[in-house]
Amino acid sequence: MKVILTLSGGLDSAVLLWHLLEQKHQVCCLSVDYGQRHYRELTAAKNLCMLADVEHKITDLRGILSLFSGSSQTSSEIAVPEGHYAEESMKQTVVPNRNMVLLSLAGAWAVSTKSDAVAYAAHSGDHTIYPDCRPEFTEAMEDAFRLCDWHPVKLLRPFLYPVPMSKADIVKLGAGLGVPFEETWSCYKGKEVHCGKCGTCVERREAFNLAGIGDPTIYGD
Repeated sequence: MKVILTLSGGLDSAVLLWHLLEQKHQVCCLSVDYGQRHYRELTAAKNLCMLADVEHKITDLRGILSLFSGSSQTSSEIAVPEGHYAEESMKQTVVPNRNMVLLSLAGAWAVSTKSDAVAYAAHSGDHTIYPDCRPEFTEAMEDAFRLCDWHPVKLLRPFLYPVPMSKADIVKLGAGLGVPFEETWSCYKGKEVHCGKCGTCVERREAFNLAGIGDPTIYGD
């Protein structure tokens, strides 16, 4: 299958890239610059695609940044919350409707290139905070992909369906596939190294620990 993967540069989407390639799919990756505080992830996405030797596009959507207000990831006035990923404060990191926007762009590229599917790396732990990672959302998006053009496109979300996977499960899968975890980027603060304290850093550390896999990440704390 020819697959368009939404690649953030984070751990989850990197593992999905290696997973799709291991399954012998032809993969093209799409990353989006929407003015995110952690734009450092785009450099990670570029490096990952070079290592995997796949086509990679970075789309500039910074012009719509004002539509993404109210999130710590798009507003410098809002501090990035620290603590566990499941805490109520983490809702401040939600970028309104981001996944629908990103998936729609990937869907457009898939339709124009007659690709078979779009893939993204939502997993079972995401929906606690992010409504656009819920199974109900992904089912609705798959229905939309079937209806938006004469060329139907599938939506692959293997970390949610058919068997939901946790972040630790994804780390285990990635370790088995030889994913270069040290090249991935998770931290929402987007500095030179991972802060170790924001929700995604805490979740990342926890996942490696639960998976029993050595964490190659350098943390600022």
